[in-house]
Amino acid sequence: MCLGIPGQIVEIKDAAEGMAMVNVSGVKREVNLGCVLPEDSNLDALIGRWTLVHVGFAMSLIDEEEAQKTLEILAELGELQEELDAMQNSEVD
Repeated sequence: MCLGIPGQIVEIKDAAEGMAMVNVSGVKREVNLGCVLPEDSNLDALIGRWTLVHVGFAMSLIDEEEAQKTLEILAELGELQEELDAMQNSEVD
């Protein structure tokens, strides 16, 4: 099952392409920020923000409280580890 999972934007990898590194419960993953670009195009303003990540895209910005609650619920349902494993297995070295 593919879920949207909360992650924190920790680094802008390629501003021209709108790519960033997101930390999802200790797993870092490169994602596309196209859906959450600020109006002023200042990607650095997104560092530290939480986003809902789905199949390599930051789909929406969420607050930290919502992110933590969602992570807790996913962990309780047993879905969090499954999604983290899928993210780690799909990384390209």
